[in-house]
Amino acid sequence: MVQKQQAAAGPVTEPKKRRRVGFSPADTGVEANECIKIYLVSSKEEVDSPDISCVKPVDLNDFFDGDGKIYGYQGLKINVWINSISLHSYADITYQSTTNGDKGITDLKSALQNIFAETIVDNKDEFLQTFSTQSDFIRNMVSNGEVMRSGATDGSSNNAEVVPSDLQVIRMEIGSPNAGLLYSRLVPLVLLFVDGSNPIDVTDPDWHLYLLIQKKEEKEDPLYRIVGFTAIYKFYRYPDRLRMRLSQILVLPSFQGKGLGSYLMEVVNNVAITEDVYDLTVEEPSEKFQHIRTCIDINRLRSFDPIKPDIDSAVQTLTKGKLSKKAQIPRFTPPLNAIEKVRESLKINKKQFLKCWEILIYLALDPIDKYMEDYTSVITNHVRTDILGKDIETPKKQVVDVPSSFEPEASFVVFKSVNREEANTNVQVDENKPDQEQQLKQLVEERIREIKLVAEKVSKSCLEVKI
Repeated sequence: MVQKQQAAAGPVTEPKKRRRVGFSPADTGVEANECIKIYLVSSKEEVDSPDISCVKPVDLNDFFDGDGKIYGYQGLKINVWINSISLHSYADITYQSTTNGDKGITDLKSALQNIFAETIVDNKDEFLQTFSTQSDFIRNMVSNGEVMRSGATDGSSNNAEVVPSDLQVIRMEIGSPNAGLLYSRLVPLVLLFVDGSNPIDVTDPDWHLYLLIQKKEEKEDPLYRIVGFTAIYKFYRYPDRLRMRLSQILVLPSFQGKGLGSYLMEVVNNVAITEDVYDLTVEEPSEKFQHIRTCIDINRLRSFDPIKPDIDSAVQTLTKGKLSKKAQIPRFTPPLNAIEKVRESLKINKKQFLKCWEILIYLALDPIDKYMEDYTSVITNHVRTDILGKDIETPKKQVVDVPSSFEPEASFVVFKSVNREEANTNVQVDENKPDQEQQLKQLVEERIREIKLVAEKVSKSCLEVKI
């Protein structure tokens, strides 16, 4: 029997080693606010100078896609320099390394161009040259503008830090030569420092720019710098009037806290009166701007004699007795003729005047501590009215089912109840009423806090003027 020959054994092979798969740590990204710093500079010597402080913009995360974070960089630092003379910008970007993880690598150039558009330059040398080559930019742009105010205010505000010879307010129609180009360079400042604001339509001729310019005398030619600006829209009101709406207002961060916002508002208020518009409104004012605006209007209203008897009458009514114990609190809003006088003479719109009215009463109560409980009842009444959208003292509508052969389920009568205690009590109470009362209390406390802040500011400024 022949056995099958076994094949010669080959070289012994070692078992294959398994490949180890490594996972890099997840890229959690970095928030734009944490790695981007903004600097406003007026000379090339200030660039990279340790003496220049960064300015705080709005939430920069909004300018980056998705969750507002920057991905793919380790040790990322972005210093953005803005030339306050020519409004050009340059971004100095440094980082240790990049990693193309699951989120990819953020395109920083594209993201920054979404903010700065054509104002951003590619390299530092080009940016530094703008301080000399573009030094006349603002002066050339505003050369055809209308000078609305030069120097000192009219005395309605106390701005000791303002140097009269330095300031001009120049008005430009957005459709006029150079205005559109100038505003296009202002857009990055709007996006960076005006919360929630969008660029205006430069093709609409009804927009006007009011530019607050600092004019500094140099050896050869004066140097023009934009300190702040506001965008005003004029629109038609039936039948034959125009209204002014303030849409954007900005004082550059390095110039804030010096009364320049009040200075600019003073000019706008005077324009509204001089040009006899119907009234002046403000589009979605920020809390900070609303405070400034109200302080200005309170000072104007306190010197407006036609409404003083109405204020005295309201104060006398409030100081007569314990309003907080009464079932019905009298209305403490100004009479219609007072509202009309203020609108026609001072161009303060009704909504703003009603806010000011509460503060005018507060300022007239003396001593305020004695009447604070009743005053709080008045404010509570006003806040509740604002929430409900109607006066709580007005007769309540009642619905009563009535028999009918037509359609019983759809037959009812609506009538007004003069006395709330006689009203139909068959009303379902909201299960969340305790929560609503707590919210109402918080809103009242917030309103009174705002009133006290304005009253304190106004009283202090009047004392400073007297001194």
